[in-house]
Amino acid sequence: MQALILAGGEGTRLRPLTATVPKPVVPLVDRPFIAFMLDWLRGHGVDDVVISCGFLASGVRNVLGDGSRWGVSLRYVEEPRPLGTGGAIKFAASLLDERVLVLNGDVLTDLDLTAQLAQHERTGARLTLALVSVEDPSAYGLVRLDDDGSVCGFLEKPSPDQIDTDLVNAGAYVLEREVLDGIPEGRTVSIERELFPTLVDDGLYGFRSDGYWLDIGTPDRYLQATHDILDGAVRTSVPDAYDGRNVALADDAEVLGRVVGPAHVGSGVRVAKGALVSGRTVLGRGVEVGAGAHVDGAVVLDGAVVGSNTTVTHAIIGPGAQLGSHCRVGKGVVLGEGVVLGDQNHLDAGARVFPNVSLPDGAIKF
Repeated sequence: MQALILAGGEGTRLRPLTATVPKPVVPLVDRPFIAFMLDWLRGHGVDDVVISCGFLASGVRNVLGDGSRWGVSLRYVEEPRPLGTGGAIKFAASLLDERVLVLNGDVLTDLDLTAQLAQHERTGARLTLALVSVEDPSAYGLVRLDDDGSVCGFLEKPSPDQIDTDLVNAGAYVLEREVLDGIPEGRTVSIERELFPTLVDDGLYGFRSDGYWLDIGTPDRYLQATHDILDGAVRTSVPDAYDGRNVALADDAEVLGRVVGPAHVGSGVRVAKGALVSGRTVLGRGVEVGAGAHVDGAVVLDGAVVGSNTTVTHAIIGPGAQLGSHCRVGKGVVLGEGVVLGDQNHLDAGARVFPNVSLPDGAIKF
């Protein structure tokens, strides 16, 4: 089976993490984000994957290579300009089989693709959408189904009195190649807005799934995805590495303080005496946590340093960032690659600091 992953977006909502790293390969726990998708696909018999890239495409290739590390064969197409979801599929058409899975590249999920494919074959569908239920339907475009599972209509960002379903498009489609004939050539096309409505009553079906599904396109959702992976709320191989304390601890990590699981502690990490790492935290390779520091529910990426007596709570610290002593980095804060905070800086309220910015001692106190 073949899959096409649409990964051409710039990831603007995830900046500053994506200012220097393409969104598909932003680190998530212990691997590039899109590697979770490759593991998921491989588990459902997919061994041929095409990735449609745009922004920083060479960075995606450099990290993922030919896919052999992930157990799949990877090929790439690079959009000359943003073409939208439909335009990207059309642009990749020369590489696609008669039937293909099409996947949005910013979703963490464990949906049952095997069951979706079986329904697609059983109904004789031309295109089958994976659908999930959401708690707040007003924030999404909704999909209406008939009793036989065929799609009978769409409802875009409805008012409360219009809501008659909680099903939303999960960004995973089984698509017959003939459907590509309905996508115009050479221009930006939204498959959701321009193609799907034309297939109502013409072979478009929905597959209801109760699996895990999350769009990780914002810092809050990136942190939620991290926590859910560590908790095992989504099926991944990460918990397989846990010890008896629910900590995945690299053999060469040096922990003189305390690490409370679930947590992931990468190779070369140093946690000083008196430091505490708690609450679903990820420490990337070579991270240093100083004496008396407390890192809670946070992601600290490769090579970053958390100074002594500094507190990092539900924040994202970019690779190579340097936090001085007695700093406080609060909920929702994102520090880009190479940021330097002098001593006694206090950041909160979702502040974002872009790569390589340096702040002197005591410069900011929210």
